[in-house]
Amino acid sequence: MKTLKTLIQHILGLKIVRVVLKYIYLITLGIFSSNRILSIIYHIVFFPTYSREQHGVLKARFKYYRNLNTTQSTKVDLRRNIHRIEKGLLMKPQRDIFALNYIEETIESYLGYVSQYKNDLLSVDIGELDWSYDVLCSYFASIKGNSKTDKLKYLFESANYSPDTSKKEKDHMSPYYRDIANNIPVDYDSLLNLALKRRSVRWFEQKPVPRELIDKALLVARQSPSACNRLPFEYRIFDKPELVNKISKIPFGAAGYSQNIPTLIVLVGKLNYYFSARDRHVIYIDASLSAMSFMLALETLGLSSSVINWPDFEPVEIKMQNTLKLGVDERPVMLIAIGFPDKDGKVAYSQKKSLEVLRSYN
Repeated sequence: MKTLKTLIQHILGLKIVRVVLKYIYLITLGIFSSNRILSIIYHIVFFPTYSREQHGVLKARFKYYRNLNTTQSTKVDLRRNIHRIEKGLLMKPQRDIFALNYIEETIESYLGYVSQYKNDLLSVDIGELDWSYDVLCSYFASIKGNSKTDKLKYLFESANYSPDTSKKEKDHMSPYYRDIANNIPVDYDSLLNLALKRRSVRWFEQKPVPRELIDKALLVARQSPSACNRLPFEYRIFDKPELVNKISKIPFGAAGYSQNIPTLIVLVGKLNYYFSARDRHVIYIDASLSAMSFMLALETLGLSSSVINWPDFEPVEIKMQNTLKLGVDERPVMLIAIGFPDKDGKVAYSQKKSLEVLRSYN
């Protein structure tokens, strides 16, 4: 009887503590969230790990400007400006002349990329160079030139770069008219059934995942929308059991089934693709868009997947950074477990929100 009484008092005591702590949190957060200055003080005093993102963004900006004149397999500034020119070429109506405030730096970057290609063919992304060439050809052919653009056109042509048409991805890589007369080969019901079939699978057959299937899924993933076509992320793929086992234990979300994962992907965002802190969240948006297309493509290839959420928690951030040798400006966005689904493994039903809860108009 005495033990029961002590237990009841203990439970009531814990409940009182939880209630008191809840109100302390509520009052504290209410005070410090009331204005921006107090919010800054709160993060400095109570949540200093938030400064990790600030450090990463600042380091990324430094790398962005430092890398402009260095050898890079992809030219971030060139990709951005070529895509800006693309958008100018598809405007209705197209202006007689545009891009005057950035066409000079675009040509400078293009000439540097061509020079890099001539010195070391394997150091450049040929598709990126061919795309830049085609778009710039379209640009100079469509505008009403002036003394500035005429000079830049001469420099562009003097680079003497000509794409190898036998190796080009497309005949024309500049803006084009879509073929909307023919229906899309996948109908709505098929797409809906694919989305309904895709489940987060945590139990896999213990056999290797062919790399060629992953590459096929990545061909779909890279077609996802990306701000200024930068694709500011990298798929780090691990299929050696010892590495999969080591890395899958770093996040919290794989507890209980990490030992069952055949292939693991760490999707890493690259903050150094941006020159401004205003774009610091784009890596998460673009990487997530790509990841969803990737996982749907996996389903069509007989593979299943599960997203392992990545917490913004400094101890695990540091552990992953050290394991993968990431810079402070490279941020894990998510992990994805991949494998052939185990027929004896269950999946969660995961009821989704109703449309009435999920959406609103106007």
